[in-house]
Amino acid sequence: MTIKDIQDEIVDEFSMFDDWMQRYEYIIELGKNLPLIKEEYKVDENLIKGCQSKVWLQGEKDNDKIVFTADSDAILTKGIIAILIRVFSNQTPKDIIDAEMDFIDEIGLKEHLSPTRANGLVSMIKNIKMYALAFDAKK
Repeated sequence: MTIKDIQDEIVDEFSMFDDWMQRYEYIIELGKNLPLIKEEYKVDENLIKGCQSKVWLQGEKDNDKIVFTADSDAILTKGIIAILIRVFSNQTPKDIIDAEMDFIDEIGLKEHLSPTRANGLVSMIKNIKMYALAFDAKK
């Protein structure tokens, strides 16, 4: 699936909910289903700066695609990174770099987060794109 296809799928899923309480519950549920990151990756250099809570992000190249794993010590934040991993994991560096992020606004995520969580979201996206840039440069 392309990044755009996955983003469209997420927009469709979020449109099924009537209010933001249901959407928050769904985000938390997504976080609970996030595959666990290996303990060896829960180190300071994998912490995302700019997040209120702790978020670890690890990316590895598998053939020509990047596979991400992550974790957070906050349930809502864990759900947010789970959404981003769903979108960007198993995609090529170029596709990640070129990806539009309109789906975040379409589901209304940024406007329903506290300012510190919204900053954290931006930091998560930036870190994912930095992994893509780094792997793309190694070609």
